[in-house]
Amino acid sequence: MTRPSPPATDFVGRAVELAVLEAAWRGRGSAFVPIYGRRRIGKSELILHFLRDKPAIYHLGKIAPALLQIREFLTEAARTLDQPLLAEIAATDWRAAFDAVERVGPSDGKLAIVLDEFQWTAGASPELPSLLQELWDRRWKRSGKIVLILCGSFVGFMEREVLGKKSPLFGRRTAQIHLQPFGYREAAEFHPGWSVPNQARAYFVCGGVPMYLKAFDPARSLESNIESNLLSEYAALFREPEFLLREELREVEAYHAVLHAIATRHTTAREIAATSGLAERSLHYYLEQLVQLGYVARRHPLTRGRANARTVRFVLEDPLLRFWFHFVFPNRSFVQQMGPVRSFTDLIKPQLDAYFGGCFERLCRQALPTLYARERVSAGFQVGEYWSKDVQIDVVGVRDDRWIDLGECKWGPVGSVPSLVAELDAKVQAFPNKHGDTIGRRIFTRGAAPATRPRDVSWHSLDDLYA
Repeated sequence: MTRPSPPATDFVGRAVELAVLEAAWRGRGSAFVPIYGRRRIGKSELILHFLRDKPAIYHLGKIAPALLQIREFLTEAARTLDQPLLAEIAATDWRAAFDAVERVGPSDGKLAIVLDEFQWTAGASPELPSLLQELWDRRWKRSGKIVLILCGSFVGFMEREVLGKKSPLFGRRTAQIHLQPFGYREAAEFHPGWSVPNQARAYFVCGGVPMYLKAFDPARSLESNIESNLLSEYAALFREPEFLLREELREVEAYHAVLHAIATRHTTAREIAATSGLAERSLHYYLEQLVQLGYVARRHPLTRGRANARTVRFVLEDPLLRFWFHFVFPNRSFVQQMGPVRSFTDLIKPQLDAYFGGCFERLCRQALPTLYARERVSAGFQVGEYWSKDVQIDVVGVRDDRWIDLGECKWGPVGSVPSLVAELDAKVQAFPNKHGDTIGRRIFTRGAAPATRPRDVSWHSLDDLYA
């Protein structure tokens, strides 16, 4: 009997990751594949989709005593292997549990052993990483019959305790998957009947997180989805950021203050400290935790040169957190008193297009590598943005072939093409091109490219980016 999985029609994307897992399963030898990434990103769904029709013991870790988790593991093993007596074994440690499974496991073919939310299982049994290392080295690796998958949501823990040099398991993985949010084009597959601008708007709110994208009903408008999913106190996403943070962190109120500060464009450590009320000296700890979880990222103005540590900005990487802390968190009393429709009409709708403008800039930066691939650019590159006290440049691509692309993004209507090109040219002049690189100019717009435009400026519409 094998572990059930979600229906195939509910599963979107992840072709590359599934190929990695299938290769591990079909290979001659055993495989050890750590899978990690932030919460809600679809790690468990990926694993369950991969495991369908395969013999597999799937254990979901939790904050619970070790004996209880060992008992649950053996109960699942009894179902998977059709060996009821496994559930009756009085195992008091993980070694006894794994030994029992090996004794009655399949005589031919492979068996997948999956420890999901591994950080909680290892937290209750600190000896577990060392035990897995011993079993892998002495038996599992040589047998060719085991596919071991360790999955975790706390990126720092997985990088330190499973992949890190000080981990007993270091150097033993045969593959690894750091699962990332969907890109904007894959995210569009959740709402294939929507227009491209509405697919982009959904991405601006939900990002590439499958759980959030699935919450948006394709049969309803984007505005109605925002009202029902984010502005109704009974909706799953209304308190999602609070639950997300409480699962991982203590002192949640301090993190709320930090995230609200960043979401409202206070991006330097000094600005965040002043807005959040936290001392700048203690702020580093909170920021570091949020960076490790993948919710916040450090950014530097991109040039061909070494980044200046003093110019760092902190940005909210997760679009749902960014939207929620910008619109919902500071207005929760109003939302709960006035309801979803009035809250959207009064608080969000007047600001939404301007807010989406900043989101569009991020999407254009994500799109530049795809454009390079279409243009057959073979040189290495970095993508980011540039800012100084005099200028803000939305998109910067620094290539190893001595070429730098500078881009301007316009989500709103373009009033005058010559004025927009002149605005970009002024920014090109303000960019510190100390090495004399060739500068390429790009303009990104929501609407179609104008029929009359300069030939030496690459123009990309939203439809082009989604093509």
